[in-house]
This record gives sequence, C-alpha cells and structure tokens, in this order.
Amino acid sequence: MTLNPQTQQFEFGGPVGALAISLGLPVFTIFLNQMIRPDYFIRGLFCNFDLAQLWNGIKPFHYYVTRYDLWTYYTAWFASLAVMSILLPGKHMQGLPLRDGTRLPYKINGVAISSALALMLATRWALTRGQMPELQFLYNNQTDLCIITILFAFLLSVACYLASFVPLIRGTNGVGTNEKILSTPGSTGNCFYDWFVGRELNPRLGPLDIKMFCELRPGMLLWLLINLSCLHHHYLRTGKINNALLLVNTLQGLYIMDGVLNEEGVLSMMDIVSDGFGFMLAFGDLTLVPFTYSLQARYLSISPVDLSWAQISSITSIMLIGSYIFKSANSQKALFRAGQLPHLQSIPTARGTALLCDGWWSLSQHINYFGDWLISLSWCLCTGFQTPLTYYYSAYFATLLVHRQLRDSHKCSVKYGASWQEYESKVPYKIVPYLY
Repeated sequence: MTLNPQTQQFEFGGPVGALAISLGLPVFTIFLNQMIRPDYFIRGLFCNFDLAQLWNGIKPFHYYVTRYDLWTYYTAWFASLAVMSILLPGKHMQGLPLRDGTRLPYKINGVAISSALALMLATRWALTRGQMPELQFLYNNQTDLCIITILFAFLLSVACYLASFVPLIRGTNGVGTNEKILSTPGSTGNCFYDWFVGRELNPRLGPLDIKMFCELRPGMLLWLLINLSCLHHHYLRTGKINNALLLVNTLQGLYIMDGVLNEEGVLSMMDIVSDGFGFMLAFGDLTLVPFTYSLQARYLSISPVDLSWAQISSITSIMLIGSYIFKSANSQKALFRAGQLPHLQSIPTARGTALLCDGWWSLSQHINYFGDWLISLSWCLCTGFQTPLTYYYSAYFATLLVHRQLRDSHKCSVKYGASWQEYESKVPYKIVPYLY
C-alpha cells in the first residue's frame, strides 16, 4: 500500500493561483479594515472612496516585525488557548478513519474553554469597573493586529510544512512505517503549492491537533472579542447601547457558541477530513475569520443605526430560519447515515454506501449551505443599507460555498461514478432550491 501517493492535480489555479491568493487576499483583508476606521469609513456606494486612505496609517514592514507588544499579546492568546485545549476537561472522541486505517484522538472541550474566557472577562470587568483596557487596546489596534496575524499564519504554515518531512518520532502508522499521512491535495511535489494547501493532513504538537485547534479557537474566539470591543467602545463613547450593535453581537455570539456546543461536527468536515493545514487554512482561520467576519460590528461602532422592532424581528427570523434549515438538514443526514431513517429514498453506490435524495436533501445537494448563507445575510442586515461594504461577508460566503460545492461535486463524481450521475438527475439544484 502506498500511503502517500503523489498527485498531479492542482486546485486554485495551481502554483500561480496559490501565489495570487497568498499575496492578494491578505492585502484585501487589510484594505477592508482600512475602509472602516474612526477617521475614515466608506459611505453609500463607495462615494467617498479614496485610494490614498487605504494606505493611511500602514507602517513599514519592519514596524510590524518589531511591534513586540502585539506579538507578545497575540502569542500569549494563542498559547493560552492551546494550553487550555490540552488541560481543561472535555469529551474524548476519535476522528474518522484515515488512509492507514487508524483514527486520531480529539478532546472536545470548547464549553470549558469558553466558560474560562467568560469568567476572565467578567473578572476584568469588575476589576476595571467596566473600562476593560484590553478591549480598548483591541479596538484601537485592529488593523495592526490583523497584520500580525497574517505574519503569524505565515510562520505557522512554514513550520507545519517543514515538520511534514520529519518522520514519526513515536510509534508507527497503520501500515507499519514511520511516514506521516499527507493530504492528497498537498502532495504534488511543488513546494510552494504544497505549503499553500498544506502538505501534512493532521499536523500535531503532542496531543494538540493544530488544524482543529486553529479551526475552532484563536480566530473564532477573537472574532467574538472584536465584536465585544466594538460594543464596548460605543458604550464608552456615548454611554448608550446601540440596538443594532447589540443585535449583531448577539446573533454572531449565538452562532459562535453553537459551534462550540457542537464542535464534534467539525471532525467530519472537509477541512479536517481531506484538506492539509497550510497557509490557506492558517490565514483563513487566524486572520480572515476574526478580521472580516467582524466588519458589521466594526462599522456599526463608527456609524450606528437604530433598528425598529419590526426590523429586529425580521432579521432575527431570517437567522432562525437559516439555523433551522442548517441544523435540521445536517441532523437528517446524520440520522440517515446511522441507519435510523431507512424509509428515506436514496441511491445505492458501488462502494456500499447510499446517496440521500429525500427530505431536505431532495431540495438541493447542499441545502445546509443555503441555511448557512441565510444566517450570514441576517448579520449583514443589522447594518441597514448604509453601504454594500458591510455585505461583504454574505457575498464572500456565497462565493466560498459555491467553491466548496464545486470541489465536492468533482470528488463525488470521481468517487461514485454512475451513481452520482443518477443522483444529479434526481437532485439537480446545487445549493438554492429552484435557483442554483
């Protein structure tokens, strides 16, 4: 058995596309933050867009390399969460079977970590009498911290790439060798491309699974803190709580907490099962999530709107409908795979599995994606219709979901052959029923 066959198939436009994304997306993320600042923010249909303002306040590269306070704070944040992930109590689970037949152990303890973080915030609130200098620092240094996380993601992905060449130190894999299991997309032999998509499938530091940790901890919880810093900043400045800012904090906070409560679901996601951990995921987890998903709260802290009760109810309803579709559809598929819904129609495959084409999954191939997108739309609607900029996340997320659907469709076509063609004829819509 060849544990790590080399692949010649490139995604993302190959090495050239990977280079464009590696350079372009970080710059784009920085510019997004630069367009929402207390001293300059986009209004309307970009009517006040000024290219010079995108560079205003950006320092030379060596400034960020030697910004020791930010490096210290962020490294302490990352390391503290890693230590808590290892030490705090939780539920022990095994991941899906790997190519060598083994399963990796995971500790699911997001509730304990989130509770510890909430206790720390409450303690600091009491000690500082609501001033919370940490949140003020986070709010005032958002763009600089964004750049630090980009550099951190670069260094982390380089370390993981180099570590992928180091054989297993303890024990052997499931086929009796000391090879590490590589990701199929990241095993092309092109060092830059493999670094970008991730060469090793599950890089680990002792008991810590770096990929799953980054997926759930530093970026997601920093997103929560950035949102809180925006709400806190507005309160300190005005002495009032803005209802739109409170609503987006609540909706996104519930989404994050729901992810914490159901984090074992990540073990079956494409990111964990088939993708390696390279710059693409490191940047996405550590920078893109906290510094672009929080743009609605950032904008409302600078240009607040007051929502009517009708608007609040409508936005909340969209969030609830999206959540219901997302959770109900995923639950239905999980129950079907467990053999608990044998009455649902499905298409048998040559691999001995079945493709569900009934219930929610008769409406579209990825009906759960549609529910997830509705959730993203509800967050953007909290900002009103001041500018399309605050709808960036919903547009980006739609693009991401379509890209994931295309990748999944290609893999399933190869994997299931004629069964997949029959499935597509029965379930023609990809994500949005009767539209796409």
